Amino acid sequence: MDARTTVVVVTWRGREHIGACLDALAGQTRPHRTIVLDNASDDGTAAVVAAHPLAPEVIRLDRNAGYAGGLAAALPSVGTPYAAWLNDDAAPAPDWLAALEDALEHDDRAGAASARLSRPDGAVQSVGVRLTALGYGADAVTGPVFGFCGGAALVRMSALAEVGGVPAGFFCYYEDTDTSWRLRLGGWTVLSAPDAVAVHLHGASTRPGSRAFHRWNERNRLLMLLRCAPLSAAVRELARFAAITLALPLRRAVPAAPNFAVGLRLGVLVEVAARLPGTLRQRRAIGRRAVVDRAAVWAERGE
Repeated sequence: MDARTTVVVVTWRGREHIGACLDALAGQTRPHRTIVLDNASDDGTAAVVAAHPLAPEVIRLDRNAGYAGGLAAALPSVGTPYAAWLNDDAAPAPDWLAALEDALEHDDRAGAASARLSRPDGAVQSVGVRLTALGYGADAVTGPVFGFCGGAALVRMSALAEVGGVPAGFFCYYEDTDTSWRLRLGGWTVLSAPDAVAVHLHGASTRPGSRAFHRWNERNRLLMLLRCAPLSAAVRELARFAAITLALPLRRAVPAAPNFAVGLRLGVLVEVAARLPGTLRQRRAIGRRAVVDRAAVWAERGE
């Protein structure tokens, strides 16, 4: 049976956990190619991958391009109908890929299928992404879902190409929700496949809650909305973010979370402003490709 899927594992300093990921891929019940995209790891990751009996194909970058940039660099090498996105700290069950492939093959308008990510204690972390009323992507623990979680998902390559690929400039976070948006705008659906299970360490390569985490999340949410959402929603959320930022110094009590630090938020606004001309060009290109109205997709968020 010929492989229908190429599994893309993006890694950065993954020495401590990528071996378990590759072990799990070696045990899959469906044939597949495996590409490891190494984001210039300097901790011995390359030696671990080279010694693994799975013998994955390796693409090594000379700089860290992030998860989004790593995916964008690897996907041109995918020659199969499907590409699986898999975090290097996720270990899929043996029938993970089979369940994902079956989900897409039973629905020819499904552009992507999201696996069930479980924590090591068995608790469900995600079966996909929901979109909140403020345009935040959040883990969904039950379906249906608005989008797929890029930690362990299967994407139809023809659909991905049709809607413009991966937003490499996001670096990290929201590349999956942005891609789900564009799939829906293109008339594709996104499925949850809860029978496709992967155990996820979550945050082994990045630190959820760190300043960098919040910077990427806040910036990329705004960029995603400017690219994909109805203009009224995108402008409203950008204005809300700016207004809260300007009001924070006047508040007596401010949450301690890094995303309420004025300096971080001003940095986000500067980055969004610098990218605004390019983002608006991207918005126009996305609109030209769309076959579904942005407002209709916004209404599908289920909030």
